[in-house]
Amino acid sequence: MGINLSIKDVPSDLAERLRQRAARHHRSLQGELMAIIERAAAEPAQAALATAMPGLRSRTQGWKTVEQLMAERLAAGWRPDPAMAKLPRGVDIVRADRDSR
Repeated sequence: MGINLSIKDVPSDLAERLRQRAARHHRSLQGELMAIIERAAAEPAQAALATAMPGLRSRTQGWKTVEQLMAERLAAGWRPDPAMAKLPRGVDIVRADRDSR
């Protein structure tokens, strides 16, 4: 059985920022707080691994928008396969499935 933790007197602006962060990650506030705690608890293990293997890079290197990622790919010469334009979009597949019921 899990243990309940409680944080008292959280400033309202901090609570609102946490709610917004949870919404960006499509999580409840509880889920977002759990993710933050899990990441924080894993840090000592990551630090020990980095000390043992100094050449190992972290898998998380920062946050980028979809637009930034696409700009990087396009700058590197990536082009979408023209055959992909003929395939149905995911949203169309979901709508067709929904409407068939």
